[in-house]
Amino acid sequence: MRATARLLGALLVAAAVAVPAAAQAPRQTAVLAGGCFWGMQEVFEHVDGVTRVISGYSGGTAATATDEQVNTETTGHAESVEITFDPAVVSYATLLDVFFRVAHDPTQLDRQGPDAGKSYRSVIFYADAAQHREAEAAIARLTAARVYAGRIVTEVVPLHGFYRAAAYHQDYAVRHPDDPYIVDNDLPKVRRLREVFPRLYREAPVLASSR
Repeated sequence: MRATARLLGALLVAAAVAVPAAAQAPRQTAVLAGGCFWGMQEVFEHVDGVTRVISGYSGGTAATATDEQVNTETTGHAESVEITFDPAVVSYATLLDVFFRVAHDPTQLDRQGPDAGKSYRSVIFYADAAQHREAEAAIARLTAARVYAGRIVTEVVPLHGFYRAAAYHQDYAVRHPDDPYIVDNDLPKVRRLREVFPRLYREAPVLASSR
């Protein structure tokens, strides 16, 4: 009986060692807003370790999460992206670095580039206490280092829901690379990602429409 128990214990240990890393570190999500979600989605689709990026809305209710209503600038929603990532490859803190240094300008209040309104504001929607701490710490580091001439206006608020945008918006920048808006506003961000984070950059984007 003891020999059997020892054998069973050994098998259990071996099985534990054999568990894939993906099972030990489940995928996590980050919800960020920084201007039009077309460009935000494209930037993070090129980040190694990111497994999916969805364009959508956060900050308001499910009932008002439509293009027509969000465009009225009365819903509380911000155009956002839900980023699913493998924390064994890329950390939440690193995603925040990309968010601040590449994906948008965190000193622009209620606008981003040519787009103005509350729906284009800069927001980190944190899912738990750990993400809250990481977000506040990132802003504190950037502020102390005086990385920007202006004040960081990024909001840090709890996530109460993420609502997927219409299919038309998903992977828009990848599907329409010649759109003048994309050429002027979003492709430069992808080039900057490659320059600032060469080890993170992935040439082939992971597409929302491929899942």
